[in-house]
Amino acid sequence: MDKVKPRAFRVTSFDVAAEAGVSQSTVSRALAGDPVVSEATRLRVAEAARKLNYFVDNNAARLRTGKTGTLAVVVICRPDEDRKDLNPFTYALLGSICAAASARGYETLVSFQDGPANLSGRYEEQRKADGLIVIGTTQNGPAWDYYRDLGRSSEDGAGMHWVCWGSPYDELEWIRSDNHEGARLATGHLIERGCGKIACIGSLDSLQRQFKERYDGYAERMERAGLEPWLVEIEHGLSREEQGRRAARALLASGRPCDAIFAVCDEIALGALRELTELGIKVPQRIALIGFDGIRASANAMPPLSTVQPDFTAAGDLMVDKLLAAIAGESHEQRRVPVTLVVRESTRRG
Repeated sequence: MDKVKPRAFRVTSFDVAAEAGVSQSTVSRALAGDPVVSEATRLRVAEAARKLNYFVDNNAARLRTGKTGTLAVVVICRPDEDRKDLNPFTYALLGSICAAASARGYETLVSFQDGPANLSGRYEEQRKADGLIVIGTTQNGPAWDYYRDLGRSSEDGAGMHWVCWGSPYDELEWIRSDNHEGARLATGHLIERGCGKIACIGSLDSLQRQFKERYDGYAERMERAGLEPWLVEIEHGLSREEQGRRAARALLASGRPCDAIFAVCDEIALGALRELTELGIKVPQRIALIGFDGIRASANAMPPLSTVQPDFTAAGDLMVDKLLAAIAGESHEQRRVPVTLVVRESTRRG
């Protein structure tokens, strides 16, 4: 005769309540972290739950609260861009956002999007997430237009909670580095090093609004020192490395004396560095070079690249906190992430 297996049963909050000697509602409040419940009672409930191997039913909790406990993060890419070729800054920012969300008890749903076939931002409508963070390249104008229009169509944005990094549109809820101050730090460092013929590789009309902010900070610091700003424009539609290479060639072809370059992002700076090295121009002996963004590759360049580095942890915290404030219907005015000057071999005195 076959032995009858005991019927499995699911432990409920009522079982935990009986074990802990409290009411079921107290169990719910204790496990939700309600401050009304005393620490002694919370610990007793937690121990009972552990003993009975009880776990909170997140799906049930979400049904009760109407919240998913998830934040969506969309990474906008250039059309047909290989994901391994994404700007390393984007991956660093993505990691900081996911870490910040996790620290606040949220999961993250990450999507890489580049064109009409996969543009999709209706996470709240589809009950997939409580809010949305958009980061990535500004070189994909149609993708940014999609999200801007989506926000406008959602009851003038009131029904869609979202925040973005470095948006090409100032009317959106954006977070950026303290670009102006960072450029002032970089330019001041070059001036203090003894450089007086400092070119800026960048752009005034790029959708990457950070680039103009960085040029403005550079120009202000130059003028304050009685020096003439010099902008070498990047060519649009190219990779950042190629933009840096071509800008370096254009700078040298101009015949204008130059003893330092401030590039508005590290990838552009690294392209310029490779071009200068291939042409036999020694960095920093003949031309000092500094970038902006603090990507890991800058530390591994030859020579290691000086840069202005945003506080990535603060960036993730700020983006998540700003989004959670919007979800809660609260204001959160801070928009700028602090930056630090990182001095390496590419700008050190000989």
